[in-house]
Amino acid sequence: MKLPGGRWRLLIPVVLLALAGVMIWWRGPNWHDVGHAFTRVRWSWVVAAIGLNLVSVVARAACWHTTIKQAMPKPRPGFLVVFSAFCVGLLANAVIPGRVGELARVAVLVRRLPNRQGAWGTLLGSVVAHRMFDLFPVAALVGWVLLTAGLPHWAITSLVVVLGVSVAVFAFAWLAARRQATVRSELGTLRNLLAQARIGLAIMRAPLPAATAAGFQSLGWLCQLLAVWSAMRAFNIHQPIAVAGVVLVLVNVATIFPLWPGNVGLLQAAIALPLRPYGVPYGKGFAFAIGLQAIEASVGVGIGLIFLAREGLSLATLREMPHEAAEAEAAAEEPERARAGVSR
Repeated sequence: MKLPGGRWRLLIPVVLLALAGVMIWWRGPNWHDVGHAFTRVRWSWVVAAIGLNLVSVVARAACWHTTIKQAMPKPRPGFLVVFSAFCVGLLANAVIPGRVGELARVAVLVRRLPNRQGAWGTLLGSVVAHRMFDLFPVAALVGWVLLTAGLPHWAITSLVVVLGVSVAVFAFAWLAARRQATVRSELGTLRNLLAQARIGLAIMRAPLPAATAAGFQSLGWLCQLLAVWSAMRAFNIHQPIAVAGVVLVLVNVATIFPLWPGNVGLLQAAIALPLRPYGVPYGKGFAFAIGLQAIEASVGVGIGLIFLAREGLSLATLREMPHEAAEAEAAAEEPERARAGVSR
């Protein structure tokens, strides 16, 4: 019964995406204007945007690799292995709602670290630490955009909430990283998992590696900003780079809660409507938003599929991978608990 149930769950994103498509067609832009915008695309700028997105992925994977090196003793996974897992996570986030990719990338690395006890919890902690390094470039980007170009009120409200939560989580993670984490076989599974996660936050008490990781993450965001600006040039939208910053902020606000794959339709409206005050017609802005999402997907989904095949996995296994990896680690820890019980 498990396999049919899993297949039904995989159909949910397809149904939601189809519903989004119907809504776009019903209440969408003038499709003649959208089509006309695509006939005038300058493909050299599209290639530049794709290349910048790829550099951004490499930089963000380097940030996670730096975080992992501080959290795990040798032998540690090499950069190529971490990059592979990171790309599989990007693919999972693109095709499955609910940010499953954050767990999927951990699951890929756990498969590469057989018999490494505590790897699941430690890598989960490293993902939290990695995401915390987004706070600095995002805060700088939002402040710069507010001073130079402005943002819609709905976006400001969402950002205030998100940044407030992020600062609170960052403070909690920093305090948790400074506490001594003790993993003992006689402790319960949940308590050990939390202790292992604190080990994964180790970089937050190491100033130089933390600065290195923050630098990689900031480079990734800078490349994304330049990629958005390049995509605007591809669609003949000649606006200052500050407007590209507005778009980048809006893209991230619109994808905070992925209701269906890519939030297709919602993302396009969230970009096209705020571009109208800058003299960009709605149809042209909608076409640009489609192109921008396609450019980002070509990198995330494209290299994700390549590394998914490299790992010997399939799309159908992405949703189940975190559960299988957690069960495998729990099974590996069971002999330790048994031995601890015998020794007592």
